[in-house]
Amino acid sequence: MNEACIITTAITGSQTRKSMNPAVPITQEEQIESTCEAYEAGSSLVHLHVRNDDETSSSDPEKFARVQEGIRQHCPDMIIQFSTGGRGRDPAARGKPLYLKPDMASLATGSVNFKSSIYENEPALIDELASRMLEYQIKPEIEVFDLAMLYSAVDLLKHGLLKAPLHVQFVLGIPNALPAKRHILEFLVGELEALLPDATWVAAGVGRHQFDVADWCAELGGNIRVGLEDGVRLDKDNLAQSNAAMVRKAAALLHARNRRPATPHESREMLGLAQTD
Repeated sequence: MNEACIITTAITGSQTRKSMNPAVPITQEEQIESTCEAYEAGSSLVHLHVRNDDETSSSDPEKFARVQEGIRQHCPDMIIQFSTGGRGRDPAARGKPLYLKPDMASLATGSVNFKSSIYENEPALIDELASRMLEYQIKPEIEVFDLAMLYSAVDLLKHGLLKAPLHVQFVLGIPNALPAKRHILEFLVGELEALLPDATWVAAGVGRHQFDVADWCAELGGNIRVGLEDGVRLDKDNLAQSNAAMVRKAAALLHARNRRPATPHESREMLGLAQTD
């Protein structure tokens, strides 16, 4: 059981509501507590959104700062990744919290049609967010919702807006975007290895696909993302119990594949991030 796997926990999304599942952490205090529980269960990387009082997605740097400070106090070596995602957020504000210098931040490298909305990432915004991440020495996680976004990331790398080695996340299972099918993931990983052989990768399965995709990642040598952002229900009838419970289930999948959760120290080394003191 030698091959380590980074388990990312996406604790709460831009649109996930407590009304959908009481376990969803909304306030800054709830997010800190839920992150620490996931850390203790074996997660070494947390993907963060923050919320306003009405549960809408927020770009307020003070809210990001409070959650980041709490995580660093209680889980000092955990990797913190801010979302710069666009649903419900003013594009001009999406990069505002980056001056807080999290370890990582998400970076979608193109636009995609969702079922009832457009996830819009125009080229100028992508370039601006990438430039700010370079300025603050933040490692991007390249979010790939469509195949073209992978090729766009390669172009950004060629033009000096990204630094190798890249870390790429494939998002599977959103209607009108990449479907959650194993052969699709295998194709994406093959393209990544051909284009960027030194890159690391993870895949996120949305909704009922979450643990199918996690198991494929475990078998194919990638990393895993789980959490209430992606699946407030484990299937159409059953609510996910908590972020920590989802991490424990991911760890069990790894053990079944003769793998194990990476420690925070190992995860930082795998991603080329600075170690904590």
